[in-house]
Amino acid sequence: MEKAIGIIGAMEIEVAQLKEMMKDMTVTTKAGMDFCRGTINERDVVVVQSGVGKVNAAVCAQILVDMFDVGAIINTGVAGSLRAEINIGDIVISRTAVQHDMDVRALRYKKGFIPGMKKSKFPADDGLLLLAVRTCQQVNPDIKVYTGVVATGDQFIADQAVKDEIVETFKASCTEMEGASIAQVAWLNEVPFVIIRAISDKADGSAQMDYPEFEKMAVENTVRLLDAMLKQL
Repeated sequence: MEKAIGIIGAMEIEVAQLKEMMKDMTVTTKAGMDFCRGTINERDVVVVQSGVGKVNAAVCAQILVDMFDVGAIINTGVAGSLRAEINIGDIVISRTAVQHDMDVRALRYKKGFIPGMKKSKFPADDGLLLLAVRTCQQVNPDIKVYTGVVATGDQFIADQAVKDEIVETFKASCTEMEGASIAQVAWLNEVPFVIIRAISDKADGSAQMDYPEFEKMAVENTVRLLDAMLKQL
């Protein structure tokens, strides 16, 4: 029997449609999170809302590994664009993920470096990355799909100066609040992962206005992508 695919979304809106699509669902509650196991397109999955932020996301990912022995983790959700060409509604697939708010420069390390770790940029699984890109091009032909660095921090970025610093330091494509912590847990446990992010705002002075309006549209693009991906995994 193939191992289940773990799918993590930080907010209810990011996983609600996926749970509606599931068959034979059972729910296990752990650490205040509901782990919904069932099938989507006859593929065994565990769908869970982690809550917002790096700690919630890391706890969630480790539970998926320990309790459900997942064969891969997909982190889905929304993000702020860090590049002019990446527009609201477009999708970014992670090549790598980094924590932009990890800062031990006072100890003469580069920003983002995690002391004691062999890696600070965590690479996505090549197979999942390529499948996500190819599938997105097929099922979301009206938007563009990009690959790049996903920058994670416990901050909603809505300031141009902060945005510029993240771009300059990490050459990142988008910013959000969970992906790199999930990536770190997956890497430590040798579990393949990929991060899928639909752009809901531009991570600048317009972010507070853009986000509520475009969040739902962005999520629909990721759900369409995941639905098609699961038919092929």
